[in-house]
Amino acid sequence: MLKVGDKVVVIAGSDKGKEGKIIKTLKNENKVVVEGVHIVKKHQKPTGQETGGILEVEAPIHASNVMIVDPKTKKRTRIGHDTDSKSGKKIRVTKKSNEKID
Repeated sequence: MLKVGDKVVVIAGSDKGKEGKIIKTLKNENKVVVEGVHIVKKHQKPTGQETGGILEVEAPIHASNVMIVDPKTKKRTRIGHDTDSKSGKKIRVTKKSNEKID
């Protein structure tokens, strides 16, 4: 389960190996938008005060093409779930180092 703000690495596609933070998640389509990854050109018409032109924006990529970066080892890892001993809430942990993900 990926969330906004998670640091991820792209594991497939033309941007393979690039890292960035998740800007937006599209849960229904199972896609995420990562900063600096999958840049496309968008043709924008001028509207009111904004000028038109060709903008470069990040496009969504499928969530299966990214993996979260372990904060301890700085390598890609899978996500597991555990319960917090103090509050009893479900938390996300990394499979490689068992570190808690905020």
